[in-house]
Amino acid sequence: MNGLSHLDDQGRARMVDVGDKAVTARRARARGELRCTAATLEMVRAGKTPKGSVISTAELAGVMAAKRTADLIPLCHPLALSQVDVAIAVEDALPGFSVVATVRTEGRTGVEMEALTAVSVACLTLFDMLKAVDRTMTIGAIHVTAKEGGKSGAWEQI
Repeated sequence: MNGLSHLDDQGRARMVDVGDKAVTARRARARGELRCTAATLEMVRAGKTPKGSVISTAELAGVMAAKRTADLIPLCHPLALSQVDVAIAVEDALPGFSVVATVRTEGRTGVEMEALTAVSVACLTLFDMLKAVDRTMTIGAIHVTAKEGGKSGAWEQI
């Protein structure tokens, strides 16, 4: 074996067998951001964006995306998620939006990919809904900030 769990001895891609792993409570949190102009933030605050409720639509898109992660990422296990929470906050200091997703399940494999997918799609949705008013936007800093469950235990980025 080459040390990469998604490759067999011949280097072919495979889905990892998690059937012998213990079912445990698992949680992951991820974060990302969309940077934009201060004028764009004011437009969102005032509810004057051309496509409507930007934040609630992006939060819902993130939840929906987490549920479809196995359809989007090759070799990801389909999971029965017990919670997906996506929270978007206006951040004047960026300026832009911070996006945080928390995902939970009881299972044999973690939910980091689901949390990352939720954040990514929420950011993409913000971008899509605001691109008509701000062409300078950037998406970035998407990363896992915490995970719990499984034999590796809890981890949190400080």
